[in-house]
Amino acid sequence: MAVHFFPVFCTPSIWRKPSIKSIRRFMNVTTTMTPSSHTGRGTRLGILQAGRSPEPLLAHYQDYNNMFVDLLGKDSFDYRHWPVLDGVFPDSLDEADAWLITGSRFGAYEDHAWIPPLEALIREIYASAKPLVGICFGHQIIAQALGGKVEKFSGGWSVGRVEYQLDTSVFGTGTPSADDATALMAFHQDQVTQPPSEARNVGSSNFCKHAALIYDNRILTLQPHPEFDSDFIEGLLETRGEILPDEVKTRAEQSLAKPVHRESIATVMRQFLTRENA
Repeated sequence: MAVHFFPVFCTPSIWRKPSIKSIRRFMNVTTTMTPSSHTGRGTRLGILQAGRSPEPLLAHYQDYNNMFVDLLGKDSFDYRHWPVLDGVFPDSLDEADAWLITGSRFGAYEDHAWIPPLEALIREIYASAKPLVGICFGHQIIAQALGGKVEKFSGGWSVGRVEYQLDTSVFGTGTPSADDATALMAFHQDQVTQPPSEARNVGSSNFCKHAALIYDNRILTLQPHPEFDSDFIEGLLETRGEILPDEVKTRAEQSLAKPVHRESIATVMRQFLTRENA
């Protein structure tokens, strides 16, 4: 794979960088939007797809972009879709009112041609103050793009149903928190180990210190997967479980019978993306 280097100079709060358009010209990045069949009225939500469901699971489960349509509600947004992992990016920020970055099997720190332009786009979205939500890889790449650090965690994997302590000032009292933890599905080894200076930590688990971050009420990110249900995690364990230690896989399988709080997190995401939380 050819390696492309771009001069991006970061301080905790100031970036000096080439424009996203100049990066795209250099990389010959595609800017065609993938049509969506989900065109509800209201806020235009641009889904930046960074990963895909495993091929064996696509016969029974949605791909990553459509999982968020299911989670948030097909009539909640006018959905737009760009598979950025294929080098497909929006022409401008005017193509959506709010943005969401999906999960991915790739690492934010890995050398892929589409990651530098995605980081540049993240910085543009942050500067524009349009709302942005990042999930798992999205959580990590946003932190990295804004000056934080993402690493393969030395403590190993977090997989299956995980309980998180979430800040009620962000997630409200409708989400179990504090003594009554919020349970969501997880499947990751990489973590944000050093958040950007602009980020405030608003969620953690016993395994993941920085599991939820908020940036000046412009960006909200989560390490766990509210879009995943137990059946899909079970499918991931069947198709990708060989990468996990046996005890991690067994513990994950045993956790799947317990409920998770997907809908309460979906409500928070909808409110954040439409500025109902402002």
